[in-house]
Amino acid sequence: MRPDNRPADTLRPVSLEYGVQPHADGSVLIRMGRTHVLCGVTVEDRAPAWCAGTGRGWITAEYGMLPCATHSRGRREAVSGPSARSLEIQRLIGRSLRMLVDLGALGERTLRVDCDVVNADGGTRCASITGGALALRQALGRMVERGQLDALPAILPVAAVSVGVVDGRALLDLDYREDSGAEVDANFVMSGDGRWIEVQSTAEGAPFRPEQFTAMAALATGGIRRLFDLWDGRERL
Repeated sequence: MRPDNRPADTLRPVSLEYGVQPHADGSVLIRMGRTHVLCGVTVEDRAPAWCAGTGRGWITAEYGMLPCATHSRGRREAVSGPSARSLEIQRLIGRSLRMLVDLGALGERTLRVDCDVVNADGGTRCASITGGALALRQALGRMVERGQLDALPAILPVAAVSVGVVDGRALLDLDYREDSGAEVDANFVMSGDGRWIEVQSTAEGAPFRPEQFTAMAALATGGIRRLFDLWDGRERL
């Protein structure tokens, strides 16, 4: 049995809280089990220098863990500088979230997504992507309200989930205990029309078989489709 007695194909309880940061252009606190991530969006009326004159905007992300998010206190990255792990994760988040909307519809603006892990129990990058996408949708709506955009651009929902192989079984949405002992660790990012955006999959012990990857992809597909229910106004799964 899993530590929380979940079936192999079941997500941890998921909930959303919007407007946690009233000064942000969009904000969502996403909870996936005991993993809690605060996602805030800031709209800047300028694009990166390399976008100047193109008429296109940019979506970028920053990711970090608060000092007491894990079992032992970590140093603030504002003091120590971002870790290689944080840099890798924020690049993943940025790449994933840029699939949400045609960047040409933004004008020469930057939408900056800050993902701060309040509590970590596995799957923080996936929760950041799922929550960050929902916060971006809120920010785009506010841009329309303020007249920064004439109309809401077409939005392609984006969500992500972790999958792994533990004791020979493929499991959906690993918590820390499962993730730390997994034989295979994977993260899947999908768009609302069922296409893959990014897949990260790593053997932690021995190489894994093609049928194991197929089983993980099937679990991820089912879990992410469930997460897309959050786009229909649900705030809890």
